[in-house]
Order: sequence, then C-alpha cells, then structure tokens
Amino acid sequence: MSAHESDSRSGDGAASTVAGFMAAFAIFAAAAGLVYYPGRVGAAAVLVALVAAGIGGFQRSLAAFAVAFAGVCWFAGMVIAISLERPVF
Repeated sequence: MSAHESDSRSGDGAASTVAGFMAAFAIFAAAAGLVYYPGRVGAAAVLVALVAAGIGGFQRSLAAFAVAFAGVCWFAGMVIAISLERPVF
C-alpha cells in the first residue's frame, strides 16, 4: 500500500474545481436575474448550473443546489418582472 492510494479522492481534479466555480457563478447570476432581465440572465444561470451538475465531481451537491436555486430565482424573477411591468428579455 502506498501513501498516494489512501490520500486520493475520486473526482478530484481540474474539472471538479471548474464545476464548483461554475455553480457559484450560477448562484450569483440567478440572484442577479431577480432584478435584471430574468429571461436572459436567469435562463443562462440555469444553463450554467446544469453544465456544472453534468461535470459533477466532489462539487455535485453545490451544483445540485445551484440548479434548484437558479430555477426558483428564474421563476421568481419572471413573476416580479411581470407584476411590476418590467422587461423580461
């Protein structure tokens, strides 16, 4: 048994790190989509969150949260934009 076998986790690597950053960006963009063009920004946030979830790795729980959060923020942003008669796209 070598020391490297016990220290390595499956899913570690650059792709998992990028997925974490993408999920964090999607959460930020979804929050911004509540007040700024939810049709564009919210939809892009959902797409980025789905790509981060597809990459997976050890950041899969953050990516799953980002998908759910972006979907809820997209819906809430659309409701806010329609009720306040602001532009959606």
